[in-house]
Amino acid sequence: MDTLTLNLPNTVGLTDEQFYQLCVANEQWRFELSKEGELIIKSPLCSEYYSTSSELVDELLNWNHYKKVGFVFPGATVFRLQEGIYRSPDISWILRERWEALSSDEKQRFPQICPDFVVEIRTPDVCLEKLQTKMTEYIENGVRLGWLIDLESAMVEIYRVESEIELLNFPADKGLTLWGEDVLPGFAVDFSPIAYSQ
Repeated sequence: MDTLTLNLPNTVGLTDEQFYQLCVANEQWRFELSKEGELIIKSPLCSEYYSTSSELVDELLNWNHYKKVGFVFPGATVFRLQEGIYRSPDISWILRERWEALSSDEKQRFPQICPDFVVEIRTPDVCLEKLQTKMTEYIENGVRLGWLIDLESAMVEIYRVESEIELLNFPADKGLTLWGEDVLPGFAVDFSPIAYSQ
């Protein structure tokens, strides 16, 4: 099934509690809520997504294990951003000091915090323009580095604060290394084995 988007009129709206109960009652789905009031029902994850996501999560977990400077969150985590936005990045990371500044209650359900680093992985059933809008929304809410990995077009879009979007392709004759830059110092991923395994 493709990703579905339902438009909720202002008169309908969802409170924090209602959105939480919706997610609990439908655990097999991943939900997001946009600034425009769109309820996004994300489709079940395909094998190529799992392959790419698991490789990247492993790399990030290994780096973070040695650095011990933050926390890695899987795609099931939903964050509450500004203006009642709920987003669930495919992969995310938050600096330790920022996460530990939250109280125990604030860490429950949908933490009201924006990750420092996010990854979104596009599969054929996902609209590229909607993912690009989502990435811009992340940057506006405080993400410092974001990767949009487009498996369909063999491209990676790099999002940074106050910077033009950088486009990289998976070259056929050499590897592609993605860097964590000053957000994830020393983090580097040789993306070619991941990309070419699809």
